[in-house]
Amino acid sequence: MIKTIGFVAHDSRKEELIDWVKYNAETIKHCTLYCTGTTGRLIKTALVEKLGDECPEVNALLSGPLGGDAEVGAMIAEGRLDMLVFFCDNLIVQGHQNDVLGLSRLASLYNIPYASNRSSADFIISSPLFTDKGYERMIPACIETYKNRKLK
Repeated sequence: MIKTIGFVAHDSRKEELIDWVKYNAETIKHCTLYCTGTTGRLIKTALVEKLGDECPEVNALLSGPLGGDAEVGAMIAEGRLDMLVFFCDNLIVQGHQNDVLGLSRLASLYNIPYASNRSSADFIISSPLFTDKGYERMIPACIETYKNRKLK
């Protein structure tokens, strides 16, 4: 079951993400949300308008280029996020491109659902597993193997 969701969006994709959040407000209102700076403020405003008192907890982290992407990455590595929605602008190189690439790498490594666009976000949120209380994400064995590797 998805309980915590991380949200990141580059400036040119923020409006698209906010539209998606408003459209799916009823589904995500039971989740705790963690967002990079401006994205978090925009999501909070949109959800308060849409849901009022039923607005979920929205936690705004630092702005992405100022460390917010790294905060989200740390949350993934610490097992504190169940899903990542990152609407990335792939038409321009970001000043924090390494952080951007790091998020997709960590989402893949730690086996969390990762939506990089509206279609993938729609498929994830509409999956019966999104609300299945019996579903548990499996942590790949390679993580434990790496942690316990023998160094010479």
